[in-house]
Amino acid sequence: MKHIVHFLTLMLPLLFLLIGCNSNTPTTEMSNDDILKVLDAKINKHPKDAELLYDRAKILLEVNRVNDAIADLSRAVSINGKEFKYHMLLGDAYFANGDVEHSYSSLQRALELKPESTEAVLKLGEIAYYSRDYDRAMESLSKVTDKDPNNRTALFMKGFIYKETGDTSNAILLLRKVCDIYPDYEPAFEELGILYSIHHNPMAVEYLSTANRLEPTNTNALYALAMYYQDGNNMEQAEEIYKRILDIDSNHKLAWHNRGYIQLFTYGDYDVAIEYLTRAIQCDSSFIEAWTNRACAYELNGNNDLARHDFHQALELDHTYQPAIDGLARL
Repeated sequence: MKHIVHFLTLMLPLLFLLIGCNSNTPTTEMSNDDILKVLDAKINKHPKDAELLYDRAKILLEVNRVNDAIADLSRAVSINGKEFKYHMLLGDAYFANGDVEHSYSSLQRALELKPESTEAVLKLGEIAYYSRDYDRAMESLSKVTDKDPNNRTALFMKGFIYKETGDTSNAILLLRKVCDIYPDYEPAFEELGILYSIHHNPMAVEYLSTANRLEPTNTNALYALAMYYQDGNNMEQAEEIYKRILDIDSNHKLAWHNRGYIQLFTYGDYDVAIEYLTRAIQCDSSFIEAWTNRACAYELNGNNDLARHDFHQALELDHTYQPAIDGLARL
């Protein structure tokens, strides 16, 4: 029975919602609520002042009132549809609301107003990228790198797209370029380390360790490093890193599960395996691999009743799950 495969999640920050300041926005050290009260009063007096509506929309986005921000920006655009920044922020707001198509349309309108804007092209690429529309993303991102060959965001996203689409050579080329140019950019080291770990390349250790140094509380790189060691049968190193992960996040279900897996199938310590796998189940009661592996631990420990119970729990989650079916057939 195999342990969980590599946990490949992209921990990428969204790069939109870059809030600025201008002359109409209160500049004192006021809370967002107080700023909104001031802007509300000004807009009540000047309801057709598009700049005030834009200012309020920025604050509304900061406090996660996205629908209200969209309403203000839509009004601003209807008053002055030729203002580039209104369409840009409206694109951000729509994207924050999960409305990809309206976001894309708003940014396209911004680009029509300012065709030379690298920012607008990059945001179009970002939206397609986060939506996993990789063809459309690559088209926009390539326009950015044609103008700015060292643009960090565009290079990183292109590298990730190559990785996702199986073009390992180009992925490594671009991600290494980002790491070389921007040695403090953790996401590039993380993704490159994960890519190397998938291919069992020892360079994974260097890049994942650097990612951990840059972002010590980000467990993604640590988990990938632990999996690299576990896949290489270096269980002591893997176990040590899983402990570090749990020091950061005591509810990291994959770390608990894999510690249990190691105890079960490498060391044969069924009691400890049951303890760790129970913690994984407590973190996520729908964790089918943890139920199944705990059932195996009970089975190997001679407790067939509890083993049957856990195999049945796994099958309640997925009645076609073959490892649980096979387990029940053994009992």
